[in-house]
Amino acid sequence: MTQRKINRKNTELSPAQCDELLRTLKTRFEKNLNCHKGLDWDKIQAKLEANLDKLWSLNEMEITGGEPDVVGYDKNTDEYIFYDCSSESPKGRRSVCYDREALESRKEHKPENNAIDMAEAMCIEILTEEEYRELQKLGKFDTKTSSWVKTPDHIRKLGGAIFCDCRYDTVFVYHNGAESYYAARGFRGSLKV
Repeated sequence: MTQRKINRKNTELSPAQCDELLRTLKTRFEKNLNCHKGLDWDKIQAKLEANLDKLWSLNEMEITGGEPDVVGYDKNTDEYIFYDCSSESPKGRRSVCYDREALESRKEHKPENNAIDMAEAMCIEILTEEEYRELQKLGKFDTKTSSWVKTPDHIRKLGGAIFCDCRYDTVFVYHNGAESYYAARGFRGSLKV
């Protein structure tokens, strides 16, 4: 899967696209019921149908290989939480450096894009380290790839960025120059609906 250019000008899905995505999300939800204890798909679907802009973001997550799924519910905000739940870092979001500053700092061999701008264009948030660790409690993710995670400002100011993966049944957090990029490193996102 190659990276796709995200067009924020066209953020509406056709009725057929909405139906197809809702079917995909429902099927995924039903296959992973152990991850959704106490959650009701009909309530989630009603929330999605009332927030078509969020449905557009979930579609972007889907077409870039993220396989979004519900991972929780925030009672305080009455929002369902979706994460990219693909087994490996989403294919359509790999080979990217961390942010625009990192991208612009590269003199040659620039990647096509960066994680922060892509997430912003999709109207999603890049996972934090804590969210990444929560995701890993639901299964095994990134056993062959890695994913950029939200980097604390003090690390980013020094030129670094952090990423995570899972090896030997353990979540590892690493650092790299923010301008680095690798074919096996992408990013995972979250969305509240």
